[in-house]
Amino acid sequence: MFFTKYLSSEGFASKYLASKNLRDLLIPPLIIAAGLLLGTQNVRAGSNLDVVLYQAQIFEMPEGTSTLIVGNPIIADVTILKKGNKMLVTGKGFGETNLLALDNAGNLIVETKIRVSSSTAQNLTVQRGAERESYSCSPRCQPTVSLGDSPRFVGEVTGQIQANTTSSTQGAR
Repeated sequence: MFFTKYLSSEGFASKYLASKNLRDLLIPPLIIAAGLLLGTQNVRAGSNLDVVLYQAQIFEMPEGTSTLIVGNPIIADVTILKKGNKMLVTGKGFGETNLLALDNAGNLIVETKIRVSSSTAQNLTVQRGAERESYSCSPRCQPTVSLGDSPRFVGEVTGQIQANTTSSTQGAR
C-alpha cells in the first residue's frame, strides 16, 4: 500500500523522477526490500514450497532439523544455512519433488513438497516448428536460456554469455 502510493502519479516519485525508466529501476529493489521485511516461510507438514526456476528462496526449517533430503535433486537443491535455522531452496528443473526433514536420531520431523515453476510474468516463448526460444522482457526482450529451448538456441545464447563474461573479466584486470 505504501509503495503503491509512493510510486503513484500523485506520489513523491512522480514529482521528483521525470523518467519512467528510472522509476522502473527503483520498483524491483523496493519489492525485494518489502519481501525481506515480511520474513521467510516456515516449513510445515502438508505445506508446499513454491520456488521459481533458477531462483533461490530462504525458508525456515522445522525445529530440531539436522538433515534435509530432497527426493529429486534435478528439480531442486536445498542447502542448510549455518545460522538461524534456515535453508536455501533453489529451483533447478520444472516439476515437483518431496523434502524430508530429519532430527539427529534420523526420525522424520516433516515431509513437504517442493514445486518448481517458471516465472511467466515477463517471459516470451517463440515456437518455430520444433524449435523453441525464450526471451526475458524486462523492459526489452533479450534472449535467455530456459528448459525446453532448442539446443541450437541454447548454444548461441550460452556462447554469447561466455564471450561477454570473458571479455568483461579480462577488461577488469
